[in-house]
Amino acid sequence: MRKKSNSSFGVLFIMLLVVGGALFVYFSSMFERNAPIITMEHNGYWNLKKPLSIKIEDGSGVKSYKITLKSAKEEKTLQYEQLITPQTLLDLEVEPPRSAYTMKDKTIEIVIEASDTSKWNFMNGNSVRKVFKFIIDKKRPKLNIVSNSYKISRGGSALVIFKVADENLDNLYIQGNGEKKFIPQPFYKDGYYISLVAWPVVDRNFKATVVATDLAGNIAKSYIPLYLKQKTYRVSNIKLSNRFLKGKIADLAEEFAETQGVEDSLEQFKIINEDVRAKNEALIHSLTSKVKQDKITNFKMNKMYPLKNAQVVASFGDHRKYSYDGEYVSESYHLGLDLASNAMASIKPQNGGEVVFADFNGLYGNMPAIAHGLGLYTIYGHCSSLKVNAGDTITKKEVIANTGKSGYAMGDHLHFGVLVQGIEVRPQEWMDKQWIKLNITDVIKSAKKIINRD
Repeated sequence: MRKKSNSSFGVLFIMLLVVGGALFVYFSSMFERNAPIITMEHNGYWNLKKPLSIKIEDGSGVKSYKITLKSAKEEKTLQYEQLITPQTLLDLEVEPPRSAYTMKDKTIEIVIEASDTSKWNFMNGNSVRKVFKFIIDKKRPKLNIVSNSYKISRGGSALVIFKVADENLDNLYIQGNGEKKFIPQPFYKDGYYISLVAWPVVDRNFKATVVATDLAGNIAKSYIPLYLKQKTYRVSNIKLSNRFLKGKIADLAEEFAETQGVEDSLEQFKIINEDVRAKNEALIHSLTSKVKQDKITNFKMNKMYPLKNAQVVASFGDHRKYSYDGEYVSESYHLGLDLASNAMASIKPQNGGEVVFADFNGLYGNMPAIAHGLGLYTIYGHCSSLKVNAGDTITKKEVIANTGKSGYAMGDHLHFGVLVQGIEVRPQEWMDKQWIKLNITDVIKSAKKIINRD
């Protein structure tokens, strides 16, 4: 009996060792069973110029990896490494082969293989093989200017029409000053585009460049050959009076959240002139930055004169610097044209369009905003009453509102603003029939003749 008992104990002990060993292997991090994770940022296109960004991750550590380019005729190792010190994360920048410029293949494969340091799989670890397919595109988009306005004035507008050809075209815009990008609209025939551009009045210089990129990352650029005409704008030094601060500014301060709890009149003025104005203009810029992407074949505009028998009472581009008792307080730019005729006069735009806003907008008071197409907008500030709603489509000479003194206005007048893709421009240009003919109508006619010969 004792011998049988010892034998049973030995069998049980061996079984426990086997189970314990199995559990150790199963739960131990040394024997983890997850293969390395391979990721690559790509969209399926490659110009064989930019490096490929590849990431390999593994909890136990990457032991080795190999990256191979496979074409129809050959396999080429781009990168291979046996790591002395395994790493849990590898961020790789893999350069294209030196012979890439001679490669004729339209498609290739990038094969990535990796193994980890796990003791699983009879000490061989976990392995993974991943294949990424690419369309090869080494050519830049074909880009050329068809027609454009001869010149642009500081604070003014211009028109450009151009052609782009690329079967993998991805992004198309016109780079203006700073970070400003003008979005073109399809024009007349496939592959042609049209856009207005604008020179901000606050900038001393201007440059506009058409930029086309494809899905493979190739870039084409074409400078728009505009003659730059400098224009001088008035600088007004305005002394703030106590009557103005305790009157109009105090009234306005009661309306805005930004001035609640602020008692100092100069601080109220500064907040209204800078913070409130910036908020109101940000709304205007947002409303007027949109461009439709349906194809257009023409762009006809009548000269803009929304107020009959009106007198100009404040000019566009006026740089206003405010002081009190000889000390500088604040400054701003007047980015519209102030027109006055009779009190509560009818406002009748000479061009139809879509009403994109008709509500109160802080310093601008009651303000309709109208889209006329091609990223061209008009705004009408300080109205006493509104006759339209957002979403309405208006015809030319339709009454949209009446002049008034809502918002930051000392008397009944209309603040008339014109914007190109969110940038205020000189209304006087769009009120000039000859300017419209030379810079808009004739440019389109010239472009169509060239396109029809193409």
